[in-house]
Amino acid sequence: MESVLAAWQVATLGWIVSWIMISSCLNVTQKLRSLLQPWVTHYVIIGTPFILQIQKYQHKFLDSLFSGLSCVVSVPFYTGFLPLVFWSGHVKLARHMTLLMAFCDYLGNTIKDTVSAPRPSCPPVRRVTATKDEKENALEYGLPSSHTLNTVCLAGYLLHYVLSYSQNNYAVTQFAGVALLCLLVGLIAVGRIYLGMHSLVDIIAGLALGLAVLAFWLTVHEYVDNFIISGQNVLSFWSALSFLLLFAYPTPELPTPSFEFHTAFNGVALGIVAGVHLTYYQFHHEAAPLIFSPQLSIPAFVGRILVGMPTILLVKFCSKALAKWIVPVISNTLGIPIKSTSYIPMLNAPVKGKESDKIKQSSYAQKLFFFSGQDIFDVDTGIRFLQYAGLAWSVVDLAPSVFAHLRL
Repeated sequence: MESVLAAWQVATLGWIVSWIMISSCLNVTQKLRSLLQPWVTHYVIIGTPFILQIQKYQHKFLDSLFSGLSCVVSVPFYTGFLPLVFWSGHVKLARHMTLLMAFCDYLGNTIKDTVSAPRPSCPPVRRVTATKDEKENALEYGLPSSHTLNTVCLAGYLLHYVLSYSQNNYAVTQFAGVALLCLLVGLIAVGRIYLGMHSLVDIIAGLALGLAVLAFWLTVHEYVDNFIISGQNVLSFWSALSFLLLFAYPTPELPTPSFEFHTAFNGVALGIVAGVHLTYYQFHHEAAPLIFSPQLSIPAFVGRILVGMPTILLVKFCSKALAKWIVPVISNTLGIPIKSTSYIPMLNAPVKGKESDKIKQSSYAQKLFFFSGQDIFDVDTGIRFLQYAGLAWSVVDLAPSVFAHLRL
């Protein structure tokens, strides 16, 4: 029953809560940083000549090529691409790539903000940030390279899915697939160095972490899938897990966008899990119509895109507006002092005088509950989380319901 958590679920959530408490009390993040940051920074510095050597081949074509490749394997690209995979009928591939992306994002950004190692110094290194996304990426710490990590994991899982789905056992085909994967990873790795975004040590860390995560995911993905489809307490467990993961996150040496990215994909994972669990036998079963089949022609798929994209964008807008009202109300009801970095301007003003004293007094309850060192809770975290959870739910639940109504 949904009201009773299984023993392993209680143990998992209890372990995360214990880790949050222990790491906060023992100052684990700072201790790990003091050990790892000097070592990584040393290799970033001594790796600068290698970057400059690669950048000697500077050319507008290479700037465009590597900037384009970086966009293709970026988080915004996957955010727009994964709904299309869901709506194409390859629902198992889509949900696994979404969850794997969320896992990679959490793990990679946790390591980034724990180590807080710098990117290559600019100058002397030339840094190319051709898009807004790249400019935001440049504000993050360097190790590991998220682009390398995500490419290894997602492209590797895609290759595994294609070979398994086609049941192709020919050695030549498998070799060609692995060769293309290695070529893509190599281009991304070289491109990140050429663009001045990463040092060699960041690339090596991203590659090693990506291979480890991919091997782990290929071991557990069927268990995860079975749990989402037919497990007990799926909604209550995943909701609690998502909530705890918002706080099982290190405080970086300086503020970066990494936590915002984690919060967004954490919400996406919750929305996907909830939507798939509730509507699996309607829209996400193994016999779901696939693109290019008589049941899902190209015109029908184009119709899904034309209807689905405005639908999920509308839900994203409404979710954000609703969350901007709900999160502050709940926080105030619980007596938690709040602020808003960007979403609610009226909560962005500094607090002074007697109000500050009240916050200092009430913040003990907040610290006890969240085990954080912050005196004021940034409601933008909750708003962003709910916004992207609503967006993801609409991709796998609301939009398919509309498609069924319209016979798409």
